[in-house]
Parts: sequence; C-alpha cells; structure tokens
Amino acid sequence: MSSTSPRGQEELVFEDFFPVMVKKLGADGFMKELISGFRLLVDGEKGVITFGSLKKSLALLGLGGVLSDDDVTSMLQEGDMNGDGGLSEEEFCVLMLRLSPELMRGSMDLVEEAVVYNKVDGRW
Repeated sequence: MSSTSPRGQEELVFEDFFPVMVKKLGADGFMKELISGFRLLVDGEKGVITFGSLKKSLALLGLGGVLSDDDVTSMLQEGDMNGDGGLSEEEFCVLMLRLSPELMRGSMDLVEEAVVYNKVDGRW
C-alpha cells in the first residue's frame, strides 16, 4: 500500500497482516506462504533475492518508482545475515518475521515463558 508523505512524496505504508495470517493458516501454512513469496522475488539463476530481482519484482508490482536504489539496497542489507549481498530463503523468512511487531512480541513471550518454565522446573 502506498500513501503521500507530508513532504508530498509517495511512501510505502506497512500494515502488519502476518498475525492474522498465522491465525488463519497456522504456523506451517504461514511459512509456506512466506516461501512462496520468496520464490516470486528470487533470482532464478542465483537462488537468492538479488538487487536486480527485487527491482524487477517491484516494477512488476507497480512500486518501481516509489523506492530508490538506496531503498532497495537497504532492504537487502537489512536481511542479509551472511553478507553475500542477497537474501536466501532463510534470511528472507527471518526478515519478514522481524518486520512484524506483533509476531516479534509473541516470540518474546514464548522465550520468556520458556525461561520461567525452566527456572521453576530447575532445568536449562
């Protein structure tokens, strides 16, 4: 979705639909959807999402003029954990989960619950 910023520039607005998708599809179904999304963006020859494959996909989605090359590079760098300049399937899925504040809160709740459980149970 896009909107106009106070400076009159078009900008992307991210709405967090992931929690609703997880509830509807279940964890396995949600992960399958993320992987399908990865496959739509991937460079078929390299097996990762590259600058070129992401730019091409953004253009096909009508977002080519909304994001600058620096924006696209920043998106890739945000998720590129191994520094190879592209996003693997795993890096893409981790990035998508990190972009969902509610899913991240839920993850922290699960970690805290596990820590409390293990403290009470006496195991680590």
